[in-house]
Parts: sequence; C-alpha cells; structure tokens
Amino acid sequence: MPAPPLDQMLAELIALPTVSSVSPDFDMGNRDLVDRVAGWLESAGFRVEVIPLTNFPNKANFIATLGTGEDGLILSGHTDTVPWDDGLWRHDPFKLTPDAGRLYGLGSADMKSFLALAIEAARGLDPAQLRHPLIIVGTADEESSMDGARLLTQLGRPRARHCVIGEPTDLKPVHMHKGIAMEAVRITGRSGHSSDPARGRNALDGMHRVLGALLDWREDLTRRYRNDAFAVPYPTLNLGHIHGGDNPNRICPSCEVHFDLRPLPGMSLDTLRSELHAQVDQALRGSELSFETFALFPGIEAFQSPPAARVVDLLAELSGKPPRSVAFGTEAPFYARLGIETVIFGPGSIDQAHQPNEFIEHAALAQTIAILRTLIRTLCIEA
Repeated sequence: MPAPPLDQMLAELIALPTVSSVSPDFDMGNRDLVDRVAGWLESAGFRVEVIPLTNFPNKANFIATLGTGEDGLILSGHTDTVPWDDGLWRHDPFKLTPDAGRLYGLGSADMKSFLALAIEAARGLDPAQLRHPLIIVGTADEESSMDGARLLTQLGRPRARHCVIGEPTDLKPVHMHKGIAMEAVRITGRSGHSSDPARGRNALDGMHRVLGALLDWREDLTRRYRNDAFAVPYPTLNLGHIHGGDNPNRICPSCEVHFDLRPLPGMSLDTLRSELHAQVDQALRGSELSFETFALFPGIEAFQSPPAARVVDLLAELSGKPPRSVAFGTEAPFYARLGIETVIFGPGSIDQAHQPNEFIEHAALAQTIAILRTLIRTLCIEA
C-alpha cells in the first residue's frame, strides 16, 4: 500500500502503541508499526528486510534500501516510545492532535515523526537516479535496552558511509554526546545478633567505605577528564539507589548501591568498570567482606563524529547551525562501530521527550523535509 499523505502517516504512526520498557508491565511490541512502514516503503520501490529481535518475535528492526552500491546515506529512527502518564495528558496520547501550530501525540518529537518525514523526503525518488543508495532504518527498544541497535552491530549491517539519526535536536546537528553506564556494587557479609558486632560482618559498614571511595573516584574523574564542548564539561557519577539489611537488631548481611555514570568521548566503559572494581577492592581490603561489581545494563559508549565527517558539515551548512554536543545518549555509537560517519539531527525538542503533552511544531515538518531532500540529492544523486 502506498504511503498516505504526510499528516495521515504521522497520525497512523502515533496511533500504534509501541512502548518499550524495562518493566514487563509496560513493555509492548512494535511489529504492527514495522509492518505498516514496511508496506509503505515496499510500495515506493525500497527493498525491505524485517529483522526480529532475538527472543522477542513481537519486536523487530527494519532496513529499507533504495538503489544499489556503496557509500550510501542512512536515515535512522527508533520505532518505540517511553510509557505515558495518562492522567497528565490534555490530549489523547495516541491521537495526533493539531493545536495552536503544534502536533501533539506520544512519539511526535521522540521520534516517530522522523520516520514519516524520511519517507516523505524520499517520495517519488527514481532509484535509477541514485549513484549511492538511500537506506531508511527503524530500530526497536531504543528507549529501554537498545537491543535493536545492538543487533545491527552484531549483524554488521547496514553498510553505508553516512548516517543521520533523527532524534529531536531542534534541527541542530549534534556531533558528540556523553555515554551512559548504570552500575552496581553488591557487598556480602554475615548476619548476627546486633548485641555483639563480632558475631557477624556488617555489609552496611563496608558500604560506608565504598561510598566514600566512589565519591573520591568521582572527584578524581572530574580532575582527569574535561571537555568544554559540554554544558557539564566533566564526567558525572550519580548515586541513585541503595538498599541493604532487613531489621535494626540484626547485623546487615548484604547491601547494594546503584549509580549512573556519564563518561565523555574518549572514555571507555570497560576501562571505567575495571577502575570501579579496583576502587571497591581497595576500600574493602581487610574487612572480611566479599563484593561484586556488575552492570545493570550493557551501557552506551560516548560518541563523537570524525572531525572531517561530511554529513556533519553538510547539515551545519543546511541548518545554519554549528555542530554541538548533548548530554543524552543515542544509537550513534552503534553506527560508529560499523564505521559509518554519523550525526544526530531531527525536528522537535529534547525538552518535549518523555513528557506529558509531547509535541512537535508543525512548521518544523516542511523545514525537515527540505533539508532531507537536499541531503539525499547531495549524497545519493550528485556525489
């Protein structure tokens, strides 16, 4: 079935719930949306491959290719959204609602609109004119595990020279962002009656040492690393959650802390995890407590485009905005791992993402289509 007019495309995508969440109570599949978009792209002459996620047949990526050859252009978006706060929305989150120059709906900014805009920008393209292929990609589970993007890197696909990820950046090119790690330290001691501390090994006492070591490590990271391109120019470490013990009159046998770590480009998650283990080991030395450190999810490496990435320069020229950095993470590191020059660039504001009453400015739609068509012509037809 051919893609309908843009407004109808947007409405149909918003109407299809595709929440991804680490909580099974909220998690959904995305196959209805993927199959809908695949049909539109196939009608436009794209070769479309739907790739189910391992162990999740109701979730899939799609890769749609128009033209043949190498050094093509990828326009990439994720198909999922975060959960929604139903009572806080003024409009139905699953109905695209125009209101005062804005289009409201869950995923309007982050980032179903970009998929529709990419399809609209490619409407009417003759594959015989393309010297390099145009590839439209939709991924699953970006808002939770990033398993869709991880699967692409495992497959080594798609192959291209340039990639634009259409996250909401107010149509400003983003060429670097921090990474994200969520880590845990679990300390195990031995329970006993609180009247005699010698009867056990208190894990909370050990956690006191570890928290001090983590705060010292945070200060050390701040001294060692800095990048003034970021609003917060140093890596951050946020202590977010702690739990341990079960009763005041029992020596605490186990305690666990969870924290968030945001490294700068050039910092390796593997290296940071090795440093973490060493810090905790030193803090607990001689305590007779055991410990383990582990990742709460695989994490996202920090990202930086190559200095000479042509797609970054082109979007800076077309938008009239210099490349900038952001603190939030994206799928860009996974495309970079495939050797693809990548930039984050899309309509809408990150301030609207993950919020009730999410919207995109209607005026941004035509601006985005014009820029994407110029980008396609420059990189796929004239290059």
